Amino acid sequence: MTQKVAVLGTGKIGEALLSGMIRAGWAPADLLVTARRPERAQELQERHGVTPVSNQEAAKTADTLILTVKPQDMGTLLDELAPHVPADRLVISGAAGIPTSFFEERLAQRTPVVRVMTNTPALVDEAMSVISAGSHATAAHLAHAEEIFGAVGKTLRVPESQQDACTALSGSGPAYFFYLVEAMTDAGILLGLPRDKAHDLIVQSAIGAAVMLRDSGEHPVKLRENVTSPAGTTINAIRELENHGVRAALIAALEAARDRSRALASGNS
Repeated sequence: MTQKVAVLGTGKIGEALLSGMIRAGWAPADLLVTARRPERAQELQERHGVTPVSNQEAAKTADTLILTVKPQDMGTLLDELAPHVPADRLVISGAAGIPTSFFEERLAQRTPVVRVMTNTPALVDEAMSVISAGSHATAAHLAHAEEIFGAVGKTLRVPESQQDACTALSGSGPAYFFYLVEAMTDAGILLGLPRDKAHDLIVQSAIGAAVMLRDSGEHPVKLRENVTSPAGTTINAIRELENHGVRAALIAALEAARDRSRALASGNS
C-alpha cells in the first residue's frame, strides 16, 4: 500500500482507525496524523510509528485526508485546509450530520468527498461504518474508503439521504446497548445479585444474542419466540416492557437522534 493517508484531529476513533490500518497491512510510514496538542501527536508517533504533521502539510502531501474533528470544528478546519488541498485529493469526513456539499462548497471544484459514519466499536475492530459518496466521488473512491474503514469492522454503502437515519441507528447505537446493560445490571442488583455477577450474566447474554442474530439468519422475532414459552418467565417480562411502552420509546429516541443529526447539518448547535 503506497498511498499516504492523513488522519486530521486524531482522537480515540482516529487512533483506532490508524491502529486497525496498521494491523491490516498499511505501513506506518504512509500514515500521517495531526492533533491539536503537540504532546498528543508525539504520543501517537511513539505508540504507532506514524508521522505527526501540520494540517497544511497533511493537505499538501497525503493522497487521502480523513477529517475526524467534531462537527462544530469542521468549518474552521476547512478554512485552514482549503488553500492547500488539490482537487484530486480524496476527502473523507467522519463528522456526524455534515453533508458532503458542505465540503464541496469550501474546497476546490470537483474535489471528491466521501462521508462516513462509524461508531465506537472501532476500538475493538467491530465498527459499523456507513459510507456515502459526494457529487464527485467515484466507485474507486468508495472502494478506497471501504478498504480503510474495513480495517476496523464492517462497512455498508448507503445513499447520503439515509446517513442521518444511520447515525441514529448505528452511530449512536452502542450507547443504547450500554444504557440497556446498565439498566439490566441495576435490575440484577435489585433481584439480589452482586453487581459483578449481574454484569457478567448480562454481557455474555448480549454477546451470545448478537452472534445468533448475525449468524443464524433468523428474524429477531423468531429468535425471541424461541425463548418465550407459554405462561413462562420471558413472556411476563415482555408484557411489562410493552406495558411501559419500551418499543415506542425506542422508536421516539431514534427519531430524536435522527432529528439532531439533521440539526447539526443545518448548523444549529
